[in-house]
Amino acid sequence: MATAKSGAKPDAKANVSADELKHYYREMLLIRRFEEKAGQLYGMGLIGGFCHLYIGQEAVVVGLEAAADEGDKRVTSYRDHGHMLACGMDPKGVMAELTGREGGYSGGKGGSMHMFSREKHFYGGHGIVAAQVPIGAGLAFADKYLGNDRVTFTYFGDGAANQGQVYETYNMAELWDLPVVFVIENNQYAMGTSTKRSTKSPTYWQRGAAYGIEGEEVDGMDVLAVKAAGQKAVEHCRAGKGPYILEVKTYRYRGHSMSDPAKYRTREEVQKMRDERDPIENVRQLLLTGSHASEDELKAIDKEIKDIVNEAAEFSKDSPEPDVSELWTDIYATDIPQGEPAEA
Repeated sequence: MATAKSGAKPDAKANVSADELKHYYREMLLIRRFEEKAGQLYGMGLIGGFCHLYIGQEAVVVGLEAAADEGDKRVTSYRDHGHMLACGMDPKGVMAELTGREGGYSGGKGGSMHMFSREKHFYGGHGIVAAQVPIGAGLAFADKYLGNDRVTFTYFGDGAANQGQVYETYNMAELWDLPVVFVIENNQYAMGTSTKRSTKSPTYWQRGAAYGIEGEEVDGMDVLAVKAAGQKAVEHCRAGKGPYILEVKTYRYRGHSMSDPAKYRTREEVQKMRDERDPIENVRQLLLTGSHASEDELKAIDKEIKDIVNEAAEFSKDSPEPDVSELWTDIYATDIPQGEPAEA
C-alpha cells in the first residue's frame, strides 16, 4: 500500500520555454484583471448575491492547467472564476453569468457559484463546502470505468479539508485507485479563521497517509513549482497508482467574499505578501531578468488583457436578463449522453 510522502523538493521547478512563461503571465493577469473588474461591478450593484474573488491565488490554477491534457476534468468550490478562465472558458460568458444575464454560461440562472462547461470539462462551481469532493471522485470513477486515461482535478480549500465527506472520498478513491488529484488550495484562512486557530494538524496533505494516499506540499505562489508538482501528480494518476493529494500553499488578498472586510488580519500582512510573494510579479521579473520579454512586450500583454476584460464587462451589461419563462426550463435533463470506452 502506498504511504504519504514528501515527494518533490519544495523548490522543484518545471522546465518551460519563454513562450510558456509569457503564457502563464498572460493567464494569471487575465484572472487578476477579471476579478478586479468583477469587484467593481459588484460595488456598482450589477452583481448580486455572493462573489468570492481569486485575487492572489492565480498561480495555483494556471500551474495545474499547464499540467493537464485535453479531456481532463476539473471541479471546484465557490471561488471558481479563476478556474473557469484558466481552462479556456470565454470571459464574456463568465462575466455575463456573474451579472445574471442570458449570455452567461448558465443562462443567467446560476450566478457566481454555479457555472458549468461540458466543452471545457468544467463541472462547477459548488456553493456547499466540500460537496464537490465526492463529485470529483465520481468523475474520476467514470474515467477509470471507461478506460480513457483522463484525470480529474478536484479543488477544495483548507476549511473544506476538515469536512467528513473529504475523508469518505479519500477512502473510496484509494480503494478503487481512482485517477483524481485532490488539490487543497490552502489560502490560510477558512472564511475568517486562521488555520492556526481552527486546525490542530494543519499539514493537510499528510492526512492522506491514513488511506495510503501519496501527496506533497507545494508553494502556491510560484506557478512553476505548481506546474512541476502537477505533472508529478498527473503522471501518478495516469499510471494507475490511484489518487494524489497536492496541498498548495497560497494566499488570497481580498476577504472571503465581497461582503467580508477581512478584519481578522492586518493590512501589513496582506501588503507584505503582495510586495514579496505576488505570483504575477514573480513571473514578470523572470521574464525581464532573463531577457525573455521586454517592458514594451509586457505592456502590450497588459493592454490586451484590459481590452478583453472591458469587452467582457460591456457584453455583460448589454446582454438581456433571462425571460421569466426561463424559470421553467433546465428542470429535467432531456439529453443524457453516455461515455464511450477508449477503444470505441
